[in-house]
Amino acid sequence: MRSIKILSLATVTALALSSTAFAQDASGDTASGKHFAVVGGITLLQPKSDPINGIDKFDGGPAPTVSASYYFNDNIAVELWGAVDKFNHRVRTDGGAKAGTVEQQPIALSAQYHFGAADNTFRPFVGLGYYESNFSNEKIDGLSDSGNHVGVETAKGAIGTVGVDMNINSTWFARADARYMHARPDLRVGGQSAEELKMDPWTVGFGIGARF
Repeated sequence: MRSIKILSLATVTALALSSTAFAQDASGDTASGKHFAVVGGITLLQPKSDPINGIDKFDGGPAPTVSASYYFNDNIAVELWGAVDKFNHRVRTDGGAKAGTVEQQPIALSAQYHFGAADNTFRPFVGLGYYESNFSNEKIDGLSDSGNHVGVETAKGAIGTVGVDMNINSTWFARADARYMHARPDLRVGGQSAEELKMDPWTVGFGIGARF
């Protein structure tokens, strides 16, 4: 419920800013030719269900995220994206009971293609790249309690992105995006690899950006 409220607030804020700024921007300035952009927002990350036998899911959660992009031209860009804080996951058993907690903090580098002219009101984009996600503070009942150290190896792999920018004026824009990360880190118990976690999370994010 908390994550839904955060995402709803981000959406309302973006729409409010856009309705105000569209009416004010009559300067004739253009977004075309600007090479840098930064975006700050809120992202909800949700791993897939049944990552290993006996675990139903890792609950999703929100975290602040930020990205910085360099545009080679109006359509092609490279983006560095990551979480400013950690995503916190409650681990749940097949029966729905809480079995522990795990935190992760991803960072990704992607190439992107933005469709249409730089000043179009709506500009969809797609991206493909590489990411790493570091896990920490792993606590899983029945494993941690036995005295064995429980760890999740750093997840690494491909990340895909789809999104849309809504131009507010030549400098400011609102962004909505979704990302998929292919995540198959090993669960380690007592220093030994125990099983592969099939997490493969999706993210949904909303933010406000500026280009210059």
